[in-house]
Amino acid sequence: MGIELHPSIISHPGPWMLRTFLEPHNISVTELAKHVGVSRQNMSALLNGRAAMSAMMALRFEKAFGISAQTLLAMQMGYDLAQVQLLGKEPDVKRLEVVGYV
Repeated sequence: MGIELHPSIISHPGPWMLRTFLEPHNISVTELAKHVGVSRQNMSALLNGRAAMSAMMALRFEKAFGISAQTLLAMQMGYDLAQVQLLGKEPDVKRLEVVGYV
């Protein structure tokens, strides 16, 4: 069993990247977008938490900053799950009882 974190402390990977890599090194959104080959609008949406981290964008960040794409995607998945739980939008599904399956 893994460690459970309260959903309110889980961070979207975009704003985390902004705080961790861009701001301390004075890298602009425009500069980073150009460097990794995406539009400024897409980069801004991600870094401000309005868009999700895609696998392709995670690979771009991995190449640019050396942070694992898997780490970024795990952050996004954790964030998405936490948002569903915080908003109370979990599906109303009962456990399926299957003979021979625990």
